[in-house]
Amino acid sequence: MSRKAAALGSLLAAALLLSGCGESDDGGSGRGGSGADGGSESSAVEAKLLGQVPMAKVGEMSGAMGMWTTDKNFVKADLKKIVGYSLDGAKAEWQIPLAGEICWSSPEPTEAGLVAVLFQDSRKDPSVCTEVGLVDLNKGKLLWQKQAVDEYGSPQMFDEVTIGGGTVAAAGTSADAGWKVSGEPLWKPSDDKCPVEGYAGSDEKLIALRDCGEVETPQLTLQTIAPATRAVKSAYELPAGTEYAHVVSTDPLVVAADGGDSKKGSSGASEFLTVDDSGARGKLLSTISTVGGKYGKYRLDCPATEVSGCRQIAVTNDTLFLGTSEPGSPSSEAENDLVALDLRTGKPSGRAEGVEGGPLTPIGVADDGKVIAYQEADVVDEAGGAVWALDPKTYKKTKLQQNPSSTYEMEARFTTERRMLFAGDRLYIGGEHVTAPSTVFKKKQPLAAVFGAK
Repeated sequence: MSRKAAALGSLLAAALLLSGCGESDDGGSGRGGSGADGGSESSAVEAKLLGQVPMAKVGEMSGAMGMWTTDKNFVKADLKKIVGYSLDGAKAEWQIPLAGEICWSSPEPTEAGLVAVLFQDSRKDPSVCTEVGLVDLNKGKLLWQKQAVDEYGSPQMFDEVTIGGGTVAAAGTSADAGWKVSGEPLWKPSDDKCPVEGYAGSDEKLIALRDCGEVETPQLTLQTIAPATRAVKSAYELPAGTEYAHVVSTDPLVVAADGGDSKKGSSGASEFLTVDDSGARGKLLSTISTVGGKYGKYRLDCPATEVSGCRQIAVTNDTLFLGTSEPGSPSSEAENDLVALDLRTGKPSGRAEGVEGGPLTPIGVADDGKVIAYQEADVVDEAGGAVWALDPKTYKKTKLQQNPSSTYEMEARFTTERRMLFAGDRLYIGGEHVTAPSTVFKKKQPLAAVFGAK
């Protein structure tokens, strides 16, 4: 039995786990600089709520993982469907019905606008995730739907699915399988001495995480593989005692490792490892601990068993960006700041000072290389959230957008298990689950919301 299966019971109890905080270890002063003030706000757009995706009526929480944008549409996974809206979220323009709840989806579309989705088949067994599909976001179509069956003809269950190097790869507690984007099968489930825990992919690469250990003594190996054949191009054995690992970036290859020590915080990561996978044997370039030190606590969230599910992180070609929360000690220099960490040395390379109000959270990197950070809505001062851009060279922050105070409560309720995108000067916030009406709040909560000037 895999460790994912062994951890299933505890995961069910933690379905609403709040974002954790791990402590950093960066004791040096670092190079580079930090913002001299709270950053420029003069150019910020006064945004408004442009559109909302209504929450479907359900009696219990249901999967709706997935949110993307294209040149023409804002696309949101919903209850047993994927819907394409106008870019302001105001009008539904197309819909893809699915056979059951969505269990997982690739976080980013390929250059061709393709995403992989994993969902249930309510007509057969609504409790398991067996259906792998490929969606063309540009056309608003489900191109194909596949199952992987074992030698007895039984459909296999999966936990995650991704697209890497033109291959759709799925993995779960019992098996893994792969297909070409054309739908042609590449490999089928089989007994494996070192089963795949999960895959992470990009347009160019496919990364596999394998476990060659036992339930109590895992031995995880990170492999860069040939997408069509699974031939191992590079392999790196993670440190002994690593219970879970999460691929944060495929190029550069960055993995968040979890040693399973509860004292290290509940973020799901005790350290970040940067790996050079250019050779047959992967080489460790740097280690960035998330436990204790000068910059207090980092804000990050890496759900335990998910191979590609880390949030609140941004990665450029050479730098890891994390937000901080409260100071870790009286001598801590950071509070609500954005910290830049050099992926080759593991040392801090700079810091952008925080701002008043809600904490700053990295959510991505723009086409021009600037780091995009979301400032959480402030429930104390009843202020809407905001979007900031950080220059990775000068660490200067510029506020791009200020959301209205009239919707601060709704915005703040998007707290955990959410996806956030900033595209076309609009902020998209979406929940990963359809939920039953709140017994605490009077106003109905949408599944997703779009903020912008127009």
